[in-house]
Amino acid sequence: QVQLVETGGGLVQAGGSLRLSCAASGSIFRILTMAWYRQAPGNERELVASITSGGSTNYADSVKGRFTISRDNAKNTVYLQMNSLKPEDTALYYCYAALFVSGATKVNNYWGQGTQVTVSS
Repeated sequence: QVQLVETGGGLVQAGGSLRLSCAASGSIFRILTMAWYRQAPGNERELVASITSGGSTNYADSVKGRFTISRDNAKNTVYLQMNSLKPEDTALYYCYAALFVSGATKVNNYWGQGTQVTVSS
């Protein structure tokens, strides 16, 4: 019904940059919040950054000043520009969207399949 597909992960050296993209498709009426979460082995999934439909953003303290979240509402796509990457940023990064499916009266939450980001020292 609704799919979130992430692209852009990979292997990068410390200090490098990567840009993640996540496109939502399907019977979507309206997307509210979009976000990026990450989960490293042995750790719980944590919020990296979020952005509302109006463009308000929120970042984890650990990524402030290095990561930038943005979205293209016309394309139902959210981006995460990651600069000055550190080995501790290594994780599986998940896209999240809170949205109304066409014809629905309540918000549903959707997750992507995850994209691996590995930062070597």
